[in-house]
Amino acid sequence: MSNTQQQKLVVIGGGPAGIMAAVTAAEQGVAVTLLERNQRLGWKLSITGKGRCNITNDCPVDELIANIPGNGRFMYSALSAFDSADTMDFFRKSGVELKVERGRRVFPASDQAAEVVAALDKRLRRAGVDVRLGARAKSLHIEDGVIRGVRCYGGGEFAADAVVIATGGVSYPRTGSSGDGYVLAEEAGHSIVTPRAALVPLEVPEAWCHELTGLSLRNVELSLWQGKKCKAKEFGEMLFTHFGVSGPIVLSLSGMASAMLAKGQEVSLKLDLKPALNVDQLDARVQKDMEKYTRKQMRHAMQDLLPDALIVPVLQKAGIAADKAAHQLTRAERETLVQTLKALPMPVSATRPIAEAIVTAGGVSVKEIVPGSMASKKLPGLYFAGEVMDVDAYTGGYNLQVAFASGFAAGQAAAQNLLENI
Repeated sequence: MSNTQQQKLVVIGGGPAGIMAAVTAAEQGVAVTLLERNQRLGWKLSITGKGRCNITNDCPVDELIANIPGNGRFMYSALSAFDSADTMDFFRKSGVELKVERGRRVFPASDQAAEVVAALDKRLRRAGVDVRLGARAKSLHIEDGVIRGVRCYGGGEFAADAVVIATGGVSYPRTGSSGDGYVLAEEAGHSIVTPRAALVPLEVPEAWCHELTGLSLRNVELSLWQGKKCKAKEFGEMLFTHFGVSGPIVLSLSGMASAMLAKGQEVSLKLDLKPALNVDQLDARVQKDMEKYTRKQMRHAMQDLLPDALIVPVLQKAGIAADKAAHQLTRAERETLVQTLKALPMPVSATRPIAEAIVTAGGVSVKEIVPGSMASKKLPGLYFAGEVMDVDAYTGGYNLQVAFASGFAAGQAAAQNLLENI
């Protein structure tokens, strides 16, 4: 490493973490090559947020970490150095106008993820990054414990004095996330925490749930249970599907559910359909409705309480005949009905396949990565960024913030180390 020409950084992966690492290092004067196996950059980024791209969440570092259940504390240094305000500033300076929506979620004002990808591509070109599309990394070239380059499928090799692995996880494999980074990390001596689905819909085996396919609920509370112990709660929106349940609050609970299922634990959900009312208030409300519709059958007497499609399933769970007259409802039955409305039970049999997950939990063990720099503890000159690491967050812009912060940390540390060795 006797001259500047030899200081080369190869970044593997053209997603948000890889692009941020490449831009950060190149803007400091390092020669950077970015390898992307697809024929375009940011494929997965272009479909995030239903094509709108929730780039970050406008909240302080401690709150960011609170929304990263998978090794959030590991990200403290990186997020402190590059927080959501820095991410927003980066994109504004890249020509992307932003807006902040409910829950402090940050989107491009255009609502177009494609604008975000285009801005990142422009930033790469302006920084002088050598972008190689259709280049899939096969292995690291390591000699005597020193990184020499990256070998690609098809026989090509790119010389490197340092490498950033930012290949993502194994969710959405059609976008190129197929676990390549795990193979490369293991070559360098790293341990891989078994990948599992996070931010993924959950399967509920009961037929009544499947029959509600397409029904969306707002302002409900969903709790996750391990046997008789409540593990977490989420308030917001959910959706019934042909296999079970999905929607924002389901996805937020799914990472914990996935971990519990992987351990063979009994997992269930309880749905509070009226979280704004306590048991006594809801009981009074039910009594009022029964008086209002005293001559109607129960299936009709509950029309003001629930969506039509949900009435019969709730009554069945409460053990009340749908054709029972409202005025015949006993006190014991009413109390059972109230309890069912506050805790409609749904056993969880599985998560949907990891290929359907928004995010992969698991990956390169963070115990083997230096938090502030994302540097490997196993191989000098090797760095990690983004979803390839065992870090995962809730929905709301937190996962992309992890990608940008870890990419910045890896790119900056790699550049500093390379430039110091000129």
